[in-house]
Amino acid sequence: MTDTGVMLTDIRKSFGNLEVIHGINLTIREGAFVVFVGPSGCGKSTLLRMIAGLEEVTDGEIRIKGREVTDLDPSDRGIAMVFQSYALYPHMSVRDNLAFGLKMAHTDAAEIERRVRAASAILKIDPLLDRRPGQLSGGQRQRVAIGRAIVRKPDVFLFDEPLSNLDAELRVSMRIEIARLHRALGNTMIYVTHDQTEAMTLADIIVVLRDGRVEQTGSPREIYENPANTFVAGFIGSPRMNLLNAEWNGDGSVQIGKTRIATQTGGQGMAPGDRLTLGIRPEHMNAVADGEGMLRAKVDFYEYLGGTQFLYCQLEDGQPVTAEYRSSIPVQVGEFLHFRWQSADLRFFDAAGQRLNADE
Repeated sequence: MTDTGVMLTDIRKSFGNLEVIHGINLTIREGAFVVFVGPSGCGKSTLLRMIAGLEEVTDGEIRIKGREVTDLDPSDRGIAMVFQSYALYPHMSVRDNLAFGLKMAHTDAAEIERRVRAASAILKIDPLLDRRPGQLSGGQRQRVAIGRAIVRKPDVFLFDEPLSNLDAELRVSMRIEIARLHRALGNTMIYVTHDQTEAMTLADIIVVLRDGRVEQTGSPREIYENPANTFVAGFIGSPRMNLLNAEWNGDGSVQIGKTRIATQTGGQGMAPGDRLTLGIRPEHMNAVADGEGMLRAKVDFYEYLGGTQFLYCQLEDGQPVTAEYRSSIPVQVGEFLHFRWQSADLRFFDAAGQRLNADE
């Protein structure tokens, strides 16, 4: 028995002369909930479909629970996939949709009934077993699609943007359902989404993809607090991390416009005048009425969300900056504020966008 759920070794995918997946290496421990996240066209669904066997691998090796499956049919891989479109048979009842795959595999009728009842109990869809998909809500149909995967007792569940057709409130409740399902079943789950909020709330491990390459892998906290580069910093987080153009002074400080900001970074071989990017999360920006040596910004717009507000501001040199504001003192558009922070909350990136002092 191996403790590795899925292992990808130098996985590549080309369409003609165009390579879209560029040598991905990834090991997923058994029982983990891993989320592939990234912008549209980054290759996350293509990578999932290759694991499922729905897309041919151009080069590389796929192993599931230690067994090489690279060239096996999807039905022989020990996987079950849940699609964005539900893919239910409209003329069949919920019970028959759940049982269909097992009937095709010539499973014993009593075993089929036992598995269908177990899955419907887990997903709380017992009252729906005699209905057809057209009589169900979107959330109910998604539960049936997940139930159809559960009855197969797969080694690995694969989810391809399963919540994107649901409204915002239902997406939240279904995220909770899927998280509970993972805790109850303990199977390895790989989940594809472009929604970084889904990634942050569901994942044990997040894999951030861009242009067919892995930009960073880590826990949600690691990815959020210590992004490897400016792409990850800007993609994970809502609102995104502030990424400000700055200049290294050479004395432990950086310059943003006319403001000198003391830092705890050593500069890692940077020379005075070198360009870099300073990163700071909106929740770490603390607004004060005035203050020397702090960033001064004008409020362009604000969002009032009850317990908090987000201020969208502009620095004196024209750079945009976003701050989370929790004070009860009202803020007006056009007002000037100063911002301060803790030095430990600053992140620095070199001219190529790679993290500086990532080990500190």
